[in-house]
Amino acid sequence: MNVTLRAAARLAVALAAALAAAAAQPYDGIVKKEVFTLPSYTTVGGKTIKNVRIGYESYGRLNAAKDNVIVVSHFFTGTSHAAGRYAAEDKAPGYWDSIIGAGRPIDTDRFFVIATDTLVNLNTKDKNVTTTGPATINPDTGKPWGLAFPVVSMRDFINVQKALLDSLGIRKIYAAVGASGGAIQSVEWSAAYPEMVDRVIAVIGPGLEIDAYMIGMLNVWALPISMDPKWNNGDYYGKDEPLEGVAQALKIVTLTASGSGALDKRFGRKWAVEGGDPLQGKAYAIEEQFYKTGHARAATVDANHYLYTVKANQLFSVMDRVKSIRAKFLFIPARSDLIFPPALSEKAAATLRAQGNQVELFVIEGDGGHYDGLFQITQADKAIRDFLAR
Repeated sequence: MNVTLRAAARLAVALAAALAAAAAQPYDGIVKKEVFTLPSYTTVGGKTIKNVRIGYESYGRLNAAKDNVIVVSHFFTGTSHAAGRYAAEDKAPGYWDSIIGAGRPIDTDRFFVIATDTLVNLNTKDKNVTTTGPATINPDTGKPWGLAFPVVSMRDFINVQKALLDSLGIRKIYAAVGASGGAIQSVEWSAAYPEMVDRVIAVIGPGLEIDAYMIGMLNVWALPISMDPKWNNGDYYGKDEPLEGVAQALKIVTLTASGSGALDKRFGRKWAVEGGDPLQGKAYAIEEQFYKTGHARAATVDANHYLYTVKANQLFSVMDRVKSIRAKFLFIPARSDLIFPPALSEKAAATLRAQGNQVELFVIEGDGGHYDGLFQITQADKAIRDFLAR
């Protein structure tokens, strides 16, 4: 090889390396929120909802065969904003930006990733959320649905998502992925449409159903709202809203989702104000902080939507359909999770393996509790990459 050819070869190698490096970036670009509308939807319970709308966003490109699709479902208090930013000045990207993007475990150079807002998403006052639920105007009455809105289940969430995929010509899901309530939806996908779903990645989920303890805990999450006089049996639209009840409910969710170790490191037994005294009604730092956080979040949350989301979670079980599930599974529980401890994933894994499904399990280590499934998810980078490669 002469000098000119060697120089050209070195330049080609350098250019290829530069292009690869440029591609291997997180998905921190600008994301456009889209809206899907379904003129009419009949729930699993047989009730009709007109003009159903949900928001969604996508990352990566849909290939010609439309078989490179990963559906990412969100958690209880979450939204479809899984990655990227809506504007350059946004302080932070979507919640799973660390694993979604070019060259990341959920590689947008390879996959078309789509994330949707659920029905009855509790963040209905967030300008970037589109959802249909009790706060939505009922076209037949011209007023908000309130508690006349039909009870919906996780299967209803998935049915509406499937209608969105149908509208895009998508007939196959390479993987259904999600954390917590998103893990529930991903498992529901595999049972509702087993012929569509090849893989499931269930992060900090309950396995195949919500157990008795969590049914009861979800009821506790709902109590502050139902006990707030301003809730008024769901009839508060156009009146003072039950913001105190919502704030207290969100405080309980945050506390139960946290890990005791992480909380002790952060707060310990510190007072909210130096020189506090509980006998004089003074608050500990953790009490005040969680209350403030709950109140800040309450501004974007609708109380009825919150309660409907609670009910949808309580209803979740695929045990009557488990034998129809064909997908491969990767369960990713968190060691210190008190909401859905690893034993639940282990139990589900054993059930699926016994009927012939391929199942893997990776445990996130840490002391952050349920939140480790969001903030420590990069521990599972290799497990996710390898699983999606098979």
